[in-house]
Amino acid sequence: MTSAVLETSVCVVGGGPAGMMLGYLLARKGVEVVVLEKHEDFFRDFRGDTVHPSTLDVLKELGLLEEFLKLPHQQIESLGVVIGGSLFEVADFSHLPTSCKFVALMPQWDFLNFLSDHAKKFPSFQLLMGHEAVDLVRDGERTVGVAARHDGGDVEVRADLVVGCDGRHSVTRRAAGLEVIEHGVPIDVLWFRLSRRQGDPAQVLGNLNYGRALILIDRSDYFQAGLIIPKGSYDSVKARGIEAFQGDIIQVAPWLRDRVNELRDWDQIKILTVQINRLRRWHRPGLLCIGDAAHAMSPAGGVGINLAIQDAVAAANLLAVPLQEGNLSEADLAAVERRRTFPTRATQAMQVVAHRGMAHAFENPGPIHAPWQLKAAQRIPGIHSVLGYAVGVGVRPEHVRKEKRTNRRVACLVGLAGAAVCIAGTAAVFGWAAWKVLSKVTDARDARRASGGPAFI
Repeated sequence: MTSAVLETSVCVVGGGPAGMMLGYLLARKGVEVVVLEKHEDFFRDFRGDTVHPSTLDVLKELGLLEEFLKLPHQQIESLGVVIGGSLFEVADFSHLPTSCKFVALMPQWDFLNFLSDHAKKFPSFQLLMGHEAVDLVRDGERTVGVAARHDGGDVEVRADLVVGCDGRHSVTRRAAGLEVIEHGVPIDVLWFRLSRRQGDPAQVLGNLNYGRALILIDRSDYFQAGLIIPKGSYDSVKARGIEAFQGDIIQVAPWLRDRVNELRDWDQIKILTVQINRLRRWHRPGLLCIGDAAHAMSPAGGVGINLAIQDAVAAANLLAVPLQEGNLSEADLAAVERRRTFPTRATQAMQVVAHRGMAHAFENPGPIHAPWQLKAAQRIPGIHSVLGYAVGVGVRPEHVRKEKRTNRRVACLVGLAGAAVCIAGTAAVFGWAAWKVLSKVTDARDARRASGGPAFI
């Protein structure tokens, strides 16, 4: 039995980056929003922690950037990779046409707490922690709400629109029967922590050698590390034992030899099963999926969180006015999908190419020597800035819309009307002044004629 029923304009399922940003943006425009988050807090490790320049621009447009950057974070101005002992710069953010020319590294829970704290200042926003969505509520073919569980009880949230932001294992998209298109991915990632010491590299660094790839993300006093392994090989890696795993790390990055013993058991190591997929269709009547629920991304480039936030900005820009006016249609939902499909496909295509390179590296278990083609590419003028743009800004960055969509025509008409009034008013003033001058001149002429004097006109 349903123990509670709530009614709102929009029910957002999932309090991740896409869900929290969409909730904030819609509430900011006065739309009633309920966000359901199944966990009691945002504290979970090894989530996307990279806040790219395109997202920082969004925060600036919202007036939140200055406060956001006061939170503890690291600033990454470039990306590099060590291939067989040779260091190569991959991406340079210093020339980006953005407010911040760096990637901000911040624990995702800090980012989400920051957004939720500001969203709660709007009376139309409600965040329900510990509420797990279990199914959709339908009226015929239309989604009209979400069925959730909280503290053993049932909660039903009725809404004009349900937005699935509940990640790659989305309940909403599964309940809606939305078709997923999968791309084959040759890798998985094992995430763990290693302490960082003075003199260690300060930027995000990839290490490629001996058929393995190790990612090291500087988190001030520790590295968030990821060992890339062939898809489906986790059980065999684990069967070899923790000491063999430590040896794999040392082989790729020998300078970590003095701290790999910090990894004492497999509970410290989390597997990310890498996926690249997208929905064939992102919406149904009354339902829209965005972020990882619409397109799971690889961790390559760390762009997943930022693509999700761009989805949220686009959705808010396109849906706020129809929601306010009460005339939301499926065509509006389709517009969001059209807007964000190309960036999704383009980004995933680049990730697929990167994965192919990793798969090729796995084929050589011996020492790697950087190919001459890579060394030559490093000398191409502007190549690092181009790659910096691809990672830091991406395809079709979104910006917060300042005006309601329907106000553009009104504003244009008002402007034209104002201009017409100004012109008419100016003409009247000059006409009146000209008439007064002409009257005085005429009176003066008539007076001279009457007195027998010369007439000047």
